[in-house]
Amino acid sequence: MSNNNKTTIANTTVTRDLRQLDPATGNLYESIVVISKRANQISANLKEELHSKLAEFASSNDNLEEVFENREQIEISKHYERMPKASLIAIDEFINGKVYHRNPSKEKKNNS
Repeated sequence: MSNNNKTTIANTTVTRDLRQLDPATGNLYESIVVISKRANQISANLKEELHSKLAEFASSNDNLEEVFENREQIEISKHYERMPKASLIAIDEFINGKVYHRNPSKEKKNNS
């Protein structure tokens, strides 16, 4: 998940034209479901990535001096806090056609 194109995604809430969301699926609500599932994936990946990086700093004897003096650990945490939220990344990916999605129930209807 550590690619540099995330820097172009806004860190704050952006007003969106809902008509941009439904052309890919033909249904606004279906698009929102796809975006929310992708946001959950991104969030889980980022959480796993952050925990693995912070695990490098874990020690069996945590004392207060070590916790407060570990600047590198603090910088890693701040980096992840400054990143765009998973939902904003997912919306950007969806609008730019970077999310693969399919609806099995629609496929079943079309094949019948």
